[in-house]
Amino acid sequence: MFNAQYFRTFITLVETGSFTRTARHLEMTQPGVSQHVRKLEQYLDKSLLERQGRRFALTEAGRRAYDYGLRLFAEHEQFRHSLDDDALDTGECRIASPGSVGLMFYPYILGQQQMSPGLTVSYSFAFSHEIVSDVLAGRHDLGIVTEPIRHPELNCSLWHQEPLCLVVPADFAGTTLTELMGIGFINYSDGVNLAGALLRSNFPDEFRSMTQFRRQGFTNEVGMVLDAVARGLGFTVVSRLVLETSPWQRQVKEVDLPVAEHETLHLVSRAGTTIPRRYERLLEGFREQRMRERFGYGELASPL
Repeated sequence: MFNAQYFRTFITLVETGSFTRTARHLEMTQPGVSQHVRKLEQYLDKSLLERQGRRFALTEAGRRAYDYGLRLFAEHEQFRHSLDDDALDTGECRIASPGSVGLMFYPYILGQQQMSPGLTVSYSFAFSHEIVSDVLAGRHDLGIVTEPIRHPELNCSLWHQEPLCLVVPADFAGTTLTELMGIGFINYSDGVNLAGALLRSNFPDEFRSMTQFRRQGFTNEVGMVLDAVARGLGFTVVSRLVLETSPWQRQVKEVDLPVAEHETLHLVSRAGTTIPRRYERLLEGFREQRMRERFGYGELASPL
């Protein structure tokens, strides 16, 4: 029968090189150490040691058993710490978000994971309605969505806001709504709503609806929409996160507008559950980084 203590004794024996020191370290008798090694050999049906008087050398099976034992206990410790909701740098995080935030948030999380090897992250890019369904089904612990969610089985709270950017081809010289209508609009999954909000605020006397604009194309991947703009095919409105992470940011430009509008991001989780502190650390760390980069330190939304 599998017995983790036999592996623990064997690992200690290999590392001390002595039955006597192993017995002292584990507060056992020397015959007890020998018995554990014999039991492990019987369980594996392999000789682990080549005994040479009071000395020993590892067999090939012994070397492999030692390596396996180290991995076994390392994984055990990682699992044990993952059960601690107060641990900040160990455990699994299961998060989903739209591409508009994930393009920058996911690389930030990978950087945190590099600094905390005990942290594992499962990150999904999805539309808001898919995120809500997956959180309800337990496939994600936390979702980031662009609209407040009202559902009896979900908690929803404001997390962060990012400025919206009116983005045009680099050689576009226009500034009026009529000139924007002349080049047309590149749409994506949430493009009409965000563009409508920004244009309505900045052109209140002229803007009626997004039906005023000729549609020049659509993509369901927000990270690709600026490719079309860079090619001169039209304009779009995206979150600053999308603009800053785009490989085409030098082939497009942002039009300065007097009135700022924002994409508002909300956190959703299942009601009645406690989100471990490691999530809060990632969320607050990213938001504080964005506040430093873009806005300075203003009033923050309430943490999860």
